[in-house]
Amino acid sequence: MAPTKYVDSHMAEIISDLQTLIRQPSVSAKNEGIEECAKLVQKLLKKSGIHSEILRLKKDIAPIVYGEIKSKKNPSKTLMFYNHYDVQPAEPFDLWDDPPFSGVRKGNKIFGRGATDDKGELITRIKAVEACLKTTGDVPCNIKFVIEGEEETGSAHIEDYLKKYKKKFSCDGVIWEFGYVDAKNRPIIGLGMKGLLFVELSVKESIRDAHSSLAVLIKNPAWRLIDAISTIRNSDGKILIKDWYKEVSPLSKNDLKIIEKEPFDENVFKKEFGIKSFVGSMKGMDAKKAMVAGATCNIAGFVSGYAGDGAKTVLPGSALVKIDFRLVPKMNPKKQAMRLKKHLISKGFSDVGIKVYHGEAAARTNSSDPFVSQVKDAADKSFGKSILNISNAGTGPMHPFVDILKAPCISIGSTYMFSRIHSPNEFARVDLLKKTTKCMCLIMENFGKTSVNI
Repeated sequence: MAPTKYVDSHMAEIISDLQTLIRQPSVSAKNEGIEECAKLVQKLLKKSGIHSEILRLKKDIAPIVYGEIKSKKNPSKTLMFYNHYDVQPAEPFDLWDDPPFSGVRKGNKIFGRGATDDKGELITRIKAVEACLKTTGDVPCNIKFVIEGEEETGSAHIEDYLKKYKKKFSCDGVIWEFGYVDAKNRPIIGLGMKGLLFVELSVKESIRDAHSSLAVLIKNPAWRLIDAISTIRNSDGKILIKDWYKEVSPLSKNDLKIIEKEPFDENVFKKEFGIKSFVGSMKGMDAKKAMVAGATCNIAGFVSGYAGDGAKTVLPGSALVKIDFRLVPKMNPKKQAMRLKKHLISKGFSDVGIKVYHGEAAARTNSSDPFVSQVKDAADKSFGKSILNISNAGTGPMHPFVDILKAPCISIGSTYMFSRIHSPNEFARVDLLKKTTKCMCLIMENFGKTSVNI
């Protein structure tokens, strides 16, 4: 029996194991059920025939569940599955139709926090390996699992884990923890993720708020901050900080071909968000390029003075703005933060305070890497058709894997784009779980067809 046929005949077990995993809360933001879920994941790996252990940095840091199975057929090639077992908080509970950790099935859907993000995805990987072991007694290549418990709170220690266990985690390719499936049931194969620099700029002018009549004498910190941030970006979205784009490489011809083929309905997008035009009046190819390869400067929040109902004539004593910069490959978050600081000083805003909250570099797998065609072939066979995406517009801890393990990363999975991840009534679709599990079988098969020199 082929592994894909095994998946067809064992869907009841796949569903049951996912329900078991959903029923174990594992909310990293509240440290709820983390240890218990790590042990449950380890148990599920062992049940599927995968050697597993729990790895730790310190007692108060969420453990990583590590799994490994060595190939008899091709011991020179290693594929890693990176996933996470923690989930977002389930609140507000009253907006759920069923308890958030019930794992209830209704027709083609399994509901519960983590049903897709990321427990459903994790189950597809585990069950694909099990299908290979049960039908052939082997796997097409060495398989490793790195399953963390802090992804939903920013993966604060994943880099430390990768450095400490670099040799143990060594691999030739990584299948990322998720992958979207669009409205036409086509999996979107992501070749990267943008980076992020999150900062807070602040100005304190006086020791307390004052009556607004004193604005003739006391400087308003909100105006000062507005003047400062207006020097950072123009109305077309271009960042005006010196050397901000210095290291950025242009998109390759192959990248441009992929972007051109990627479907993007501007009218549907605009209708969804109730907008009339894009930044800089972008259209067509320019808009698609911006989504996957455009750096951004976004005001995430501005706080100053009074923002309640009605009027209050107040002169605020301080003001602050929170800004997130999306970064593209070769932009170093620390270097970009220094450029921001130098920019403000050079423009006469040395009084503006800067606090850096978070920095994550971008990562992108070369679209001509053989790994890409291997994954694409598997996705096309399992789903009928797939879409290549140069980079996800969001951010995740992909860069440390590329940088430390020197392995290409590709995201593909079963997450239906309208599956309500991070929201009440999150669900996984059974049909997509089946197709994705089969896809993982085919990816392993394709990946194991060639050896590498040791």
